[in-house]
Amino acid sequence: MKTILIATLVSLVCSILCTPLVVAFFRRRGFGQEIRSDGPQTHLVKRGTPTMGGVAIVGSTVVGYVVTHVIIAINGGGGPNASGLLLLFLMVGLGVVGFLDDFIKIRKQRSLGLRARAKFGGQLVVAVLFGVLALQFRNHLGLTPASQRLSFVRDIPAVGLGAVGFVVLSYVIVAASSNAVNLTDGLDGLAAGASAMVLGAFTLIAFLQYRNQCGTNPVGGCYTVRDPLDVALVAAAAMAACFGFLWWNASPAQIFMGDTGSMALGGLMAGLAVVTHTELLLAVLGGLFAAVTLSDVIQIGWFKITRIRTGTGRRVFRMAPLHHHFELGGWEETTIIVRFWIMSGLAVAFGMGLFYADFIGNG
Repeated sequence: MKTILIATLVSLVCSILCTPLVVAFFRRRGFGQEIRSDGPQTHLVKRGTPTMGGVAIVGSTVVGYVVTHVIIAINGGGGPNASGLLLLFLMVGLGVVGFLDDFIKIRKQRSLGLRARAKFGGQLVVAVLFGVLALQFRNHLGLTPASQRLSFVRDIPAVGLGAVGFVVLSYVIVAASSNAVNLTDGLDGLAAGASAMVLGAFTLIAFLQYRNQCGTNPVGGCYTVRDPLDVALVAAAAMAACFGFLWWNASPAQIFMGDTGSMALGGLMAGLAVVTHTELLLAVLGGLFAAVTLSDVIQIGWFKITRIRTGTGRRVFRMAPLHHHFELGGWEETTIIVRFWIMSGLAVAFGMGLFYADFIGNG
């Protein structure tokens, strides 16, 4: 427990202190956010606000993890484990893809960065590498960071995917999660606050798994997962990094996380679901992200269907994603953010309730 607290504290301090340095650095170089012309007009005042602030989140997470392991090593403990390093690889890799997207937006002075094919291609490379590597690195118990079985609150014995099926599933989860957080990152602090809640849930899940590992003497309800404590360190460090960043990202934001942060955080959540064997539970814990993404899918799908049938495309929402619908309906930005945080908190609480119910039910 002490190591988790150390990772949390180091990452939080690093994020709070380093984010304003990132703000100053990007301002000097004119790395400001471009605003989509067809979006809410109230967002035009945000044009020029420094973006790519996700580098502070990713950097603080890595620093929190590394410093904690240095302290562990000084006290005679072991080094980093495969699961933790794979999670950082996934987070940093998708952060790089997002950084390229943000950088192109700034250079080209437009609200669109990487083409869709290039963005999905980058996600594909990182996700497939993660999926392949997650099936390697067996420990002394024969456990790998990931399982080839589909999971909800733990592995579902009847649903085996095979190595290829698992890698495909990894890509789907990573792409869906990273793009969902990216879509949600449209209001000051919305994605950062919601992400912190989900990451906090994964910290608790991984810690419970650590305290109830099967080991060499399995008991009822134990968890056959590898490196749960290392997983908890990464989740806690990322959660703290989000809170520290939120200090500067809350409305009115002094910096945006950009695709650099949203894609990195979404990818990390997907990776945490994979290594904690809670892949389907991610849809519940990230209920807010799922709802925002679904609103975008419904909007685009209905527009295309009605355009084919009637020649004129119709929309279900005033604007998608969902938070913009309420903005155009006259809601204040802070009202939307707080209410969406409440929705996220309820989803996380429900997801944790499902996990804990299984934990209690299995003794």
